Amino acid sequence: MTLSPDRAGRTAVFLSLCLAATAAWAGQDPAASWPQWRGPGGRAQAESGAPLRWSVDENVVWKAPIEGRGHSSPIVVGDLIFLTSATSGEKVPGHGAIIHFIGSEEFLHPDSLGADQRLDVLLLAFDRHTGALRWRREVRAGALPYDNRHRIGSYANPTPASDGERVIAWFGTQGLHAFSLDGELLWSQDFGGVGTLGMGVATSPVLAAADGMVVVQNDVEGGNGSFIAALDVPTGAIRWRVERSQPAGWATPIVLGTAGGDSLVVAMGVDEVVAYQAETGEERWRVEGLGGNAAPSPVASGDGLVFAVTGYPRKNILALDLEDGSLRWDYRKGQGYVPSPIFHRGVLYLVSDGGILTALDGKTGEVIYEGGRMPLPSRFFSSPVVAGERLYLTSEDGDTHVIRPGPQFEVLATNSLDEPVMASPAVVDGTLYLRGAEHLYAISDRGRPAAGQP
Repeated sequence: MTLSPDRAGRTAVFLSLCLAATAAWAGQDPAASWPQWRGPGGRAQAESGAPLRWSVDENVVWKAPIEGRGHSSPIVVGDLIFLTSATSGEKVPGHGAIIHFIGSEEFLHPDSLGADQRLDVLLLAFDRHTGALRWRREVRAGALPYDNRHRIGSYANPTPASDGERVIAWFGTQGLHAFSLDGELLWSQDFGGVGTLGMGVATSPVLAAADGMVVVQNDVEGGNGSFIAALDVPTGAIRWRVERSQPAGWATPIVLGTAGGDSLVVAMGVDEVVAYQAETGEERWRVEGLGGNAAPSPVASGDGLVFAVTGYPRKNILALDLEDGSLRWDYRKGQGYVPSPIFHRGVLYLVSDGGILTALDGKTGEVIYEGGRMPLPSRFFSSPVVAGERLYLTSEDGDTHVIRPGPQFEVLATNSLDEPVMASPAVVDGTLYLRGAEHLYAISDRGRPAAGQP
């Protein structure tokens, strides 16, 4: 671990300011918005509860068809829900993905495909109360992919972000784009080709609300050309950009407030975790030794710890001090390749690829329980959310398991839909919004998606 030379001494207690800052920006009520990947502050915590039970015939308020293919999660801003999607067109003779290398050996992942077809990437806006499509924008039409995607992935994996006035969508090679809430293109930034070993892009843009910026992490294969950048949300101007050496990764960074009043961007990498000053991009600390693919996103305790995790090829959970990156504890089991963990009331919950839940004491790493097995076996790509005092975890088969947080593993209900789910849910004002392979669902036991206007 290395520290920036100008760091002051340790402070004992830290506060997570992201939720308050995000809500204050543009005057948003946190109970009426889910503005980015994993909601306000990236915490995956809803201000309201959510239904305990539903099915295809019960508590589904509306079900809206989704054009194209995508695994981005829904975000909710006022009366609108935003999703990205992609459609593939005709094949282009002679065109294909870039050539990949691992070391000096040429490499083609057996599950990669798609670069030989033209591509339309889309931003879709749905009415939050009815599910009606309010507008559709072809962000890039007829584009030529730079790289393949995984066969079960898509060219629209990153979740968009919104400051309450604009919505920002990241498509890797197809660029970063900001639209008004009415669908007017405001600005675009092109960062060139993004190679990911044929797996596709998945890192989502995140808000640095107190500084009026959106942060994009772009780690590419081999690490040559990797960077993290912060852009001014109203104009798209690059406020800072820092080059990185990390190879391709898929984890979304998190922005965390400190007791001193500033903000840090904590970014995962295959080999290391780095904290950057949100306002300037200055490196504050760096921790080596993660040793696995950066796919799950980091989470924070809210009182001075940030948890960096990886699930493949090795399982590694690091509890790091937000002040200086020092290691508080580590753990070597329980974490899956894709699902991100969640922290709630002092407990860190890890999700395996098969949906087995592990609960760890956030301060000490002590095991509270292991082997919390879901009643229906499946793979899990979706990350959990907490609404009220319930934890919601959705499988690829479309089964959402409702779990009671606490010292004992307890499944309260299992709710099944009739299509696969890869995306993570959003929860706003008592309604759970869930993206399936073909439809967007609004699920509520109140009889309508929202109890009042935002």
